Order: sequence, then C-alpha cells, then structure tokens
Amino acid sequence: MTIATRPTAIVTGAVRGIGRACAIALARSGFNVLLNDLPVPDHASKMQQLIADLGDSGADSMSFACDVSDLDRHRELIDAACSRWGRIDCLVNNAGVGVAKRGDLLDVTSESFDHCIRVNTKAVFFLNQAVALHMLQQGEIEGQHRSIINITSSNAVAVSVDRGEYCVSKCASSMTTRLFAVRLAGEGIGVYEIRPGIIDTEMTRPVKEKYDALIADRVPVRRWGFPADVAAAVYSMAEGRLTYTVGQAVTVDGGLTIPQF
Repeated sequence: MTIATRPTAIVTGAVRGIGRACAIALARSGFNVLLNDLPVPDHASKMQQLIADLGDSGADSMSFACDVSDLDRHRELIDAACSRWGRIDCLVNNAGVGVAKRGDLLDVTSESFDHCIRVNTKAVFFLNQAVALHMLQQGEIEGQHRSIINITSSNAVAVSVDRGEYCVSKCASSMTTRLFAVRLAGEGIGVYEIRPGIIDTEMTRPVKEKYDALIADRVPVRRWGFPADVAAAVYSMAEGRLTYTVGQAVTVDGGLTIPQF
C-alpha cells in the first residue's frame, strides 16, 4: 500500500456549513480529505463542487456517501480513506441533526430523542472507537499529529428547553470526548471537542429572528458565528498545536455561554 505524503482527514457532514468549512481549512493546511455526507440526491452536485474547491488548494479528496448512524458503514469509510491514501491522521466528527420540532420539553417524542442520540451520540462514540483502533494500528507517520475532533455544541453545557433531546445528545458526546481523550493520550492521539455557539448555517436560519435578538442581548462579540470560525479551531487541533491538552473543549460562541449577572 502506498502511503501519501500529505496527511489524511475524514470529515463527516462535509457537504455544507461547518463541515464544508472544516474540509476547506484542512485542505489549505496540507491535508487530503475524505468527505462524508448522506447519500441524498441534492448533495451530489455540492460534493463535486467541494472536491473541485479542495483541488484548488492542492488537496486530493474523495466523497464517501453514507449515514454515519449506520455503524456497519464505519469500516468501509475507514477502508476507503486507507485505500486511497494509506493513512488516517485526523477525524472530524461533525455530522449531526437537530430536533424534529422545537417545543415544550414535555412533548418530546421518543422518535425525536432516538434520532438525536443515534446520530449525535452513538455514531460519534463508535466512529471515535473505529478510527482510534485504526490509528493505534497505523502508528504515527513522519511526526504527523493524530487527532480526533468532535463537534458538539454550546448546548453541551447550556440548557435549551425547547430542544432538550438535542442538548442531551451533545452533552453525551462531550463525555465521549473526555473518555477517548484519557484513553488515547498516552498513545499520542489528541482527542478534542469544539462547542459552536450560534453559527450561521442552514440549521439555524429558520430561527434567525430569535437568534438575532439573543446575539444582541447575550453575545459579547455582537455577531453571528461563521463556519470558518469553527474551522480555525479544527485545523489548529489537527496540526498539533494543542499537544499538551487532553480532552480540551474549545468554545466557539463569541462569549455566549460565559456566566454573567
């Protein structure tokens, strides 16, 4: 198997928003990138455009369409990256879902709860596990830092009662980060968490008016966050700039979750 000279990153939920920004940032910082997203028709053209954009940065990239909540596909995802580049140096666990419907906590359905847990929690845990096992077998290549980066949410710590099942799922993934970070620290693999706040994406635009008011009142930076703000933290972690941290959670929220009175 030929091993590429450029390190390799896997980004889930890569076709838009935070995932797309992370893929672009990693490509510009020297990574080849496997792009994962759901196998739905409207993603195909967007994925091809993203592959072209990454090529402009000198990166080789490929798409692998699958639902990460299908745990049986994780091995195929890893094998696809290894067949192409012979290595995996970074995983960005970005794929996630929101609630079926915002509303009263007392009206949350088991179906919506299970969907959030399946994608935001269970898929993250087991993809962490699968990639970690591969990285341990692979070892470090030419001094390249190995990293696993889980994108959670400010709702890992901040209560939002109109989408409780989402909060629970992200809080659980925050613990997943710390667990794997402690397990893998001695192996030289960094495991990190990023907690985005109010980021301008397709998921947040339907409640723009609500968030505009919240930003004006609660966010010291006084602006929306952008996917590139999250991506800046991702590539810093992937490049190994936080090597003496374990399970570090970086909050990218403009100060939203800082306690105030």
